[in-house]
Amino acid sequence: MTTTIPASKKEQLFARLKEANTAFQEIYPGDRPDRQPVHTVYGGANLFKADAAHKMGMRAYETLMTYAPDFVTFGKVFHLEGIDKVASGSPAEIQEAYEALSPDEQKKHPARLAYEVYQKVGKKLQTEGIEDFRIDFEDGYGNRSNEEEDATAVEAAMEVAKGMADNSLPPFIGIRIKPFTEEMKERGLRTLDIFISTVVKQSGGKLPNNFVVMLPKVTIPEQVVTLIDLFEILEEELGLPANSLKMEMMVETTQAVMDDKGTNPLFRFIKASRGRCIATHFGTYDYTASCSITAKYQEMDHPVCDFAHHVTKVALAHTGIWLSDGATNTMPIGPHRGELTPAQMQENTEIVHRAWRKGYDHIRHSLWNGFYQGWDLNPAQLPMRYAAVFAFFLESYDDAVERLKTFVEKAARATLIGDVFDDAATGQGLLNYFLRALNSGAITEEEVLRTGLTMEEIRGRSFKKILENRSGK
Repeated sequence: MTTTIPASKKEQLFARLKEANTAFQEIYPGDRPDRQPVHTVYGGANLFKADAAHKMGMRAYETLMTYAPDFVTFGKVFHLEGIDKVASGSPAEIQEAYEALSPDEQKKHPARLAYEVYQKVGKKLQTEGIEDFRIDFEDGYGNRSNEEEDATAVEAAMEVAKGMADNSLPPFIGIRIKPFTEEMKERGLRTLDIFISTVVKQSGGKLPNNFVVMLPKVTIPEQVVTLIDLFEILEEELGLPANSLKMEMMVETTQAVMDDKGTNPLFRFIKASRGRCIATHFGTYDYTASCSITAKYQEMDHPVCDFAHHVTKVALAHTGIWLSDGATNTMPIGPHRGELTPAQMQENTEIVHRAWRKGYDHIRHSLWNGFYQGWDLNPAQLPMRYAAVFAFFLESYDDAVERLKTFVEKAARATLIGDVFDDAATGQGLLNYFLRALNSGAITEEEVLRTGLTMEEIRGRSFKKILENRSGK
């Protein structure tokens, strides 16, 4: 078949287009393939110890066993799907009857979700309760004398070096320094210098795996530029490999969402980091305060937070920058300690369950908005964190397997399964689901393979490439 456009002109136009497309792809490379933690725990730098991650995980597990000692209680606290349809009986009787069923019968049983989520949460808390920890020299530490913060920076760094030697640190770790505002820049720099210098000298010239520096209250690109310039000086002076120091930033002021020109500055902040910024974290309470929201209503699901979330996501989508939501500040901690009367234990239980449910709803709201990471402030919050994450993915697992498997088998022709219409964009969405579910620990590699895809295809992150490769076979 003949065409009208001369080949020479087509090649000239396409060469120009290729240059533009390549430049666009460099700016928007897509999501990073690395594991993203599902949460970050923030703790005062003065309290950090080398074995903090293990101890906090165990405290979280003790809280789970105290206030949800069985999967039935656990399912009812979080209103997990199907738990209200479970036949009456004691939790032990219900569990015994459920475990006696065949795998196919368990799939159809209303207790299935609560049982599976509960088992996964318990195991997670015992094996890796903390995924990411931020040693906090800002709000979680406060303003202290220079001498005291200097000493804390040394002590915390020594504990990190000890954790490196003992292999007791969580998979991700970092520090939050004070902001690079005019009032705080000297203190922020001094803590950064003392902490990193001490860690490197104590560890024999190394940084912890997945180490990051959090810069809070970023309002202008120059604050980021200054931090990166300081990184380069530290790397040179301490003999660290180039680009080994990474940063993340807080989005917690209205100026970080809209600047004086009426535009969103976040991508300019990212460019200012010269490739070293890996994540942005939302500061719920500073941001709502900057929007004049009164304390009672400073919650993660407030509409002003949703606006900031959506703007941030649009500004940074497909850039490879991780996005994290903030924290729920209602702690699931009962008022009574020591030997408790039945009435006191009941009051503690009601308070913990109420706080768990509130935090669970907040985390589900974040997940629904596409924020797959958030903050936790206390070990007692960890059961609700993992309950929300695991339930979010597990409750749609069977449906997602069927839809993705059918869609791939039909070579990406639009399909109707039940009352759901799937097209190519949905295929990518289903692939994203399995990537996130696997990353979170909600499902295993074996459960991913039930889609008919290979792990290489899943980790390739591109539904389009999967179809192209399969059609070429």
